[in-house]
Amino acid sequence: MAILLGIVCVYSLSFNFVTSKVEKDAKAYAKGDLTKEKAYLDSMSTVPVYPIFGFDYQFCKGKEINLGLDLKGGMNVTMEISLGELVKSLANHTDDANFNKALATAQTQLNAGGKDFISLFVNEFEKISPNVKLADYFSNQDNAQQLKANASNADVKNYLSKEATSAIDRSFIIIRSRIDGFGVVSPNMQKQEGTNRILIEMPGVQDKERVHKLLQGSAELQFWQVYQNEEVYSIMENINKTLASTLKDTAAVTTVKDTAAKGKSALANLAKKSTTGKDSADLKTKELSKSNPLFALLNIPTYQNEKGQPALRPGPTVGWVAQKDTAKVNSYFRRPEVVSIVPQSFKFMWSVRPMDGTKVFELYAIKSVSPDGKPDLGGEAISDARHDYDQKGKPEVTMYMTGEGAQKWKKITAEASADPNNKKSIAIVLDNAVYSAPTVQNEIPNGISSITGNFTVNETQDLANILKAGKLPAPARIVGEFVVGPSLGEAAIHNGLLSFVLAFIVILVFMALYYNKAGWVANLALVINLLFIMGILVSLGAVLTLPGIAGIILVIGLSVDANILIFERVREELNHGKSTAVAIKEGFKHAMPSIIDSNVTVLILGVILYAFGSGPVQGFATTLCIGILSSLFCAVLISRLVFEGLLNKNANITFGNKATIHAFKNIAFNFVGRRKIYYTISSIIIILGIIFYFKNGGLRLGIDFKGGRTYIVHFDKGMDTEDVKAKLAPSFQNEEIQVKTAGADNELKITTTYHIADQNAGADKIVEDALKAGLATTGAKYTIESNQKVGPIIASDLVSSAYTAILFSCLLMFVYIIVRFKKVNYGLGAVIALFHDVLLVLSFYTILDGVLPFSLEIGQDFIAAILTVMSYTMTETVVVFDRIREKLAETGKDDLYGEERNTLINFALNSTLSRTILTSLTVFFVLLVVFIFGGESIRGFIFALLIGRVIGTYSSLCISTPIVIDLGKKHA
Repeated sequence: MAILLGIVCVYSLSFNFVTSKVEKDAKAYAKGDLTKEKAYLDSMSTVPVYPIFGFDYQFCKGKEINLGLDLKGGMNVTMEISLGELVKSLANHTDDANFNKALATAQTQLNAGGKDFISLFVNEFEKISPNVKLADYFSNQDNAQQLKANASNADVKNYLSKEATSAIDRSFIIIRSRIDGFGVVSPNMQKQEGTNRILIEMPGVQDKERVHKLLQGSAELQFWQVYQNEEVYSIMENINKTLASTLKDTAAVTTVKDTAAKGKSALANLAKKSTTGKDSADLKTKELSKSNPLFALLNIPTYQNEKGQPALRPGPTVGWVAQKDTAKVNSYFRRPEVVSIVPQSFKFMWSVRPMDGTKVFELYAIKSVSPDGKPDLGGEAISDARHDYDQKGKPEVTMYMTGEGAQKWKKITAEASADPNNKKSIAIVLDNAVYSAPTVQNEIPNGISSITGNFTVNETQDLANILKAGKLPAPARIVGEFVVGPSLGEAAIHNGLLSFVLAFIVILVFMALYYNKAGWVANLALVINLLFIMGILVSLGAVLTLPGIAGIILVIGLSVDANILIFERVREELNHGKSTAVAIKEGFKHAMPSIIDSNVTVLILGVILYAFGSGPVQGFATTLCIGILSSLFCAVLISRLVFEGLLNKNANITFGNKATIHAFKNIAFNFVGRRKIYYTISSIIIILGIIFYFKNGGLRLGIDFKGGRTYIVHFDKGMDTEDVKAKLAPSFQNEEIQVKTAGADNELKITTTYHIADQNAGADKIVEDALKAGLATTGAKYTIESNQKVGPIIASDLVSSAYTAILFSCLLMFVYIIVRFKKVNYGLGAVIALFHDVLLVLSFYTILDGVLPFSLEIGQDFIAAILTVMSYTMTETVVVFDRIREKLAETGKDDLYGEERNTLINFALNSTLSRTILTSLTVFFVLLVVFIFGGESIRGFIFALLIGRVIGTYSSLCISTPIVIDLGKKHA
């Protein structure tokens, strides 16, 4: 199994090496010319590049590990669908005062952290107008099938909820198609379940204004008649001849007439080129480009007729063009000499996406017959559209028209189906891209149409949503964004890799020095573990971020914990005089409960992090969860197999050296007897934290939790933060501004709440213009390397999620401890220790705020750190509890009391002290390496983990276990 998993992981990682080689060749070919480099990669997209299997570059690129924006640079955007506007539109923009008051109040409650806008609105309306039925506002002739005139408010609520979900789905599809058209490589989009938000990551994108226009523009659904291929071919041929005449090379004139006269017709030549829409780049030759400029890029759809002769393929598709050539073809169509010969009724439009399995787009010729150039029918004519199945069980779309729309639709479909031998098509267009062009079979008199074809279920669902896109407006606004410049991404990769390599070396050296030959076995398991983690991440399509790298490093440090648990138990067995083989067997056996318990607790917290976090926090949680499972597998199975192999060869296996073999022997600290001293120390630190909390005016919340905009600005010289703040104040109309160094003194982090509640599309530009105006007064050259925006609604949601995550974690830990150890006081002791740890970390943050040269803000990453700290404490605590349970089992008693219990707990703490100290030191030094070399962006996060590691160790030894005595019965 291990070998099979290893092969799968190596296979998954191999795609990175293949794509890296192709991209290296592209750079060598282009010699710094980015246009040439992109053209080279485009030309390689369908070329087999993977040895043996023959996968093309496009396929390999889709399988390589995805880098997050913090490593690659790009733009992260959170879109929010305005459900208030949707509800207003569904009610036909009623001017009823109570209705609009309920809408406004619901929006206010949502901004304050409320959930489910529809529920908030309905509840508020019922309070204001208890005797009025909501159906009076929403029920009409067009939606009579979904909502009756006498429907209850509960029915209306269900109807609105379905429409809201549908609006979000429509927006998702529309935005996805716009991003695809934008040309973003490997974009990532996901609906944030339970909200009306869509998260979008666009690697490599830096043009904010263009993205804002692209994403926030309103969608316009249109229906157009289209010309058939045979109607357009003569026009295409004429365009080709005109271009050949005007673009011909004056040094070597080759006329189209000469080329076409070499024995065969132009149509026959086109048929030779392609009848399948193959990538036009394969067909481009020097001679063809000169004599047939258009046809060198555009393939006319043809087929072999009954006589074996090439003929024009019937249908609305008039050309096939490779994606990389669409811009060139567009430029040809825009040339004045081409515009003059194309009839005014022609409009060329592309398909919304390439044909399946290719990078080839279809070209359509739209028929514009209206004098004002408007479509035959608009999206307002659609009352509903549904994904359905035909009589044969095949997916189809059923479309319903409004009364007025049905009359127009009857006329359009009658014209399109008039000739039984030449049925015409109707193009469904959104954002000037053709989504579908179904052929009309018959006149449709009642406004109910079925769109059939070779569809998948997903395609019919998407098309149904597209058809509803023009029905009702539900504006999408950008409420959060994060832009990372490419230079910042490169620095993050460098810092991440450097910290990773150094941390890995620290662990390998420590294990080899402390445990001698057994340490090398652990190191082998660590290397295999790393391979597994990376392979699994690639296989799952996970995105690797800087916090994700920190998560991998942390997991490697924690994976040592399992080996240390095993090795320390083996050393105990060896001290009892047992042989190496027996000691190893017993060591694995006795360490297993502690390993399982400690890893399960961390895994539970990792799952909670993933569920309640977003963005970087989810990246950290993903690697943490995968790493825990992989570490457990490697430490227990791989290490055991290696030891058994060495024993079979009678190898001399040592678990220490002269300096370490007797470490931590005969230790007898009285932890229980001194517990009140520890309680006092913790109380003093927490009281100091409370004092500094009020002194500092509360915790320093990051924009994650309070909303605002943050900019990372690089200057050409060192800058004084107070001076920059003073220069910026007038531009921001004296609203709150924070200016801090972000590493070096020429790198500043500027945070402001200026215009954060302004939902107008131009608000972002207003703030950025104000920033630039203020920075201009500093007299220094600067570059805005990254910026982040978090709206107030998102901020309130994140705060709510943070509280939920921490409380839910404590509850799960309490339940887990009770289930595993069957004692309530153990569960209470663990939970009290968790709250104790959170308070101590917060106290240190308030005490040290402003003292340390880096930011100590409370944001999403801090919550991730808090939960990780809690996992440290639980890991340490359950190991001690396991030792107590084991000792109780030896005595045959369920529990001990009085001095016997004190002695038992001291024994458990001292006997696991070596493991506690060694694991803590290993993780601490790993975190220290990341803290020093990991970069400014995660320094505050790692600092929380560092002090958390110390607090977790202190808490597990001095608080969580000793407090069990004070919470338990004093006697039997």
